[in-house]
Amino acid sequence: MAKKKKIVNVEKNDYKIFLKKAKDFYEIMLKARDTGNWTAVGLNAVHCAISCSDAMLTFHLGIRSAGEDHMQAVDLLMRLPSALEDGQANAFKRIIAKKNLIAYENREFRQTEAMDILKLTERFYRWTTSKLPAL
Repeated sequence: MAKKKKIVNVEKNDYKIFLKKAKDFYEIMLKARDTGNWTAVGLNAVHCAISCSDAMLTFHLGIRSAGEDHMQAVDLLMRLPSALEDGQANAFKRIIAKKNLIAYENREFRQTEAMDILKLTERFYRWTTSKLPAL
């Protein structure tokens, strides 16, 4: 049986809340990189990307995903033509796909993996901020 997508309607102006969260996670991700805390890089990258997606969906569609399955947020982001055209829906999917590995698998999250997700997240964050009014 297919899972029902949990979508909530939100005020478009609330994008600012999610964009602020994204900025906070982004800054902590960079600090974690500077101190060699690779797991923190990865988890903050994932949370930054989720907040970016929420900001984009809130501003452009007045909705966001409220489900536990973050791949549903990927499906929603695909509703934005610019996310598809710019390849950012796929980038978001790649970031989200790493969450379980970073948080739950019984192995260390390596520096090379951290730098890969950091680069993806930097691009996704910059794309998001270029598509939304500044805070």
